[in-house]
Amino acid sequence: MIRLTTVELRRLTARRLTVIGVLGVLVISALLLLATWIEARPQSEAEQRVSQQQFEVAHEYWVEHADEDRARCTEEWQKQADPKPSLEELCSYPEPTIDDFGKPRMVFAETMPELLLGSSYLLVFAAFLIGASFVGAEFSTGAIGNWLTFEPRRLRVYGSKLLAAAIGFAPVAIVVLAFLTLGTYLIIAQLGDTSSTTGKVWGDLVAMGGRAVLLIAMGAALGGVVGLLLRHTAAAIGVAMGYLVLIEGVFAGFLNTVQPWLVKLNFDAFVRHDTTYYVNECSSDEGGGYSCNSIEKTLSFEHGAWYLGILAVVLVLLGGAVFYRRDVNS
Repeated sequence: MIRLTTVELRRLTARRLTVIGVLGVLVISALLLLATWIEARPQSEAEQRVSQQQFEVAHEYWVEHADEDRARCTEEWQKQADPKPSLEELCSYPEPTIDDFGKPRMVFAETMPELLLGSSYLLVFAAFLIGASFVGAEFSTGAIGNWLTFEPRRLRVYGSKLLAAAIGFAPVAIVVLAFLTLGTYLIIAQLGDTSSTTGKVWGDLVAMGGRAVLLIAMGAALGGVVGLLLRHTAAAIGVAMGYLVLIEGVFAGFLNTVQPWLVKLNFDAFVRHDTTYYVNECSSDEGGGYSCNSIEKTLSFEHGAWYLGILAVVLVLLGGAVFYRRDVNS
C-alpha cells in the first residue's frame, strides 16, 4: 500500500493541472495579501479632514436632539407588539466620538480568523478539483484499465489514489495558510494593531489552521471519489458548482431552517470551533399583526465534526463499492 501510494503521489505531482492549480492558489493568496495591505492603509489627510467634519456635524446634532430622539423611540417601542427587542438595544444613542468616523485600524486578532476561513474555502475547492481531475482523468482516458493489469487488487488501488490526493495537497494547504498568516501579521504590524495578539490568539489560529488543513486534505480525497463515480473531471466540476449555486445559494436562502444540514455551515462550525447562523421566527398577535425576528443560533463544533465525518465515510464507502464492482471500461 505504501509503494502504491508513493507511485500515485509521483503521478499527482507530475500532472500539469496539479502544478497549474497550485500556482493559481499561490497567486490568489498573494492577491489576498495585497487586498489586506490596501484595506489596512490609513486614511489620507484629505479623508481625515472629511471624517473630522462629519464627526463635528454628528456631535452637534446629538447634543441638540439626543433626548428628543430617545423619547420618541421609547414611545414607539412601547407600542410594539411582543416579542420585541429590549429598550436599551433599540433606543441607545451614545455620544459620537471621532473613532466612530473614518477608517478604523485593522486588528490582526479580528481579521485573521475570517481570512483563514475564507482562504480555506479557496483551498478546499482547489483540492476537490485537483483530486477529481487526478482520478477522473484515468477513467475518461481508459488508463485505469491498464493500471489494473499491473495491480488487480482494486481496493488497494482505490485507497492509494485517495491517500495520494489527501497527502499530496496537505503540504500545499499548510504552506499557503502559513504564508497568509505571516504576511497578514507583518502587514498589520506596520499599518494596524497587533497589540491584542496574545499567546491564546496564536494558539487558536494554529488550531483553526490545523482543522482547515484536515478538511482540505479530505476535500482532495472526496474530489477523487466524485471523479471516480462520475468518470469525468468536467462532470465533477459541474456537480460541485451545481451544489454550491442551487443548494447552498438558492435553496438555503428560501429555507434557512435547513442550514445546519448544509455542508458550508458545518464546514464553518468545524474550522471555527462553533459558528452562528440566523433564522427568521415569525408570529401573529391578538390584533392580527404579523412580525418576524431574526434569531441567532449556534452550530456546535461537534455537530460539524460528526456531519462531515459521516459524509466523508459514506462517500468513500460508496466510491469503493462502485469501483470494486463496476466494469472500468464501460
